[in-house]
Amino acid sequence: MKSFFLACCLLVAAIFPVADAAAASQADPRLVKQVNDFVDSWHDDAAHGRQAYFDKIAADGVYIGTDRSELWKRDAFKEWAKGYFQDNKPAWTFRATRRNVYASPDGSLIWFDELLDTENLGHCMASGVIRKTAKGFEIVHYQLSIAVPNQIANQVTGLVKAAEAGAAGAK
Repeated sequence: MKSFFLACCLLVAAIFPVADAAAASQADPRLVKQVNDFVDSWHDDAAHGRQAYFDKIAADGVYIGTDRSELWKRDAFKEWAKGYFQDNKPAWTFRATRRNVYASPDGSLIWFDELLDTENLGHCMASGVIRKTAKGFEIVHYQLSIAVPNQIANQVTGLVKAAEAGAAGAK
């Protein structure tokens, strides 16, 4: 899976060289607003337990959560999250406090990064890739991570190692 992610990064880098980063950051303000509205509504769907959340993810889309086991294609993610989306109860609440939006020159491929405030995970960071289709936008890749301050990274790493060692010992 690491190879797949690396290949995707290299593909994006090959298609959109660093020299074009300045042009990409100057994305059309109308497109930026559309993307912000789309991603905000996606987060709102989760906050209200609406199944429309999954409709905004491409059929071939990938969602990567915070746990190392959380790498899903859309339908597997939907199956895993079924219990969170019952009876339109809140699944999870993410509120973007900052988002940067970039786009290919023709606007058909969009990528973004965002800082999030969440109710259960605290401060998070995420990045995503959106494809523009005839039907509208669809998320093809989203990766969520918990924002860990550098000054406590060693402590967190120690906790993760201990948890993984404990899980390995329990098998």
